[in-house]
Amino acid sequence: MVSITLSVPEDLKKEMDEFHEINWSAIAREAIKKRVSLLKKFKEFTKNSELTEKDAVELGKKVNNAVAKHYRK
Repeated sequence: MVSITLSVPEDLKKEMDEFHEINWSAIAREAIKKRVSLLKKFKEFTKNSELTEKDAVELGKKVNNAVAKHYRK
């Protein structure tokens, strides 16, 4: 197994230290594993898409604005 270095803000590290029984490396490993799995699924889902990244960002902005408008009512 290889090692990586993870930087966290000092205040977060202090909070983590309150839970000395927690294996933070295992939690980080699991979070990374889940994110990689999600990204692989996303890549597979979008592999035949004709949308450009710019199109996707623009569509995302429109969706966000519509949702925000809905909840402001």
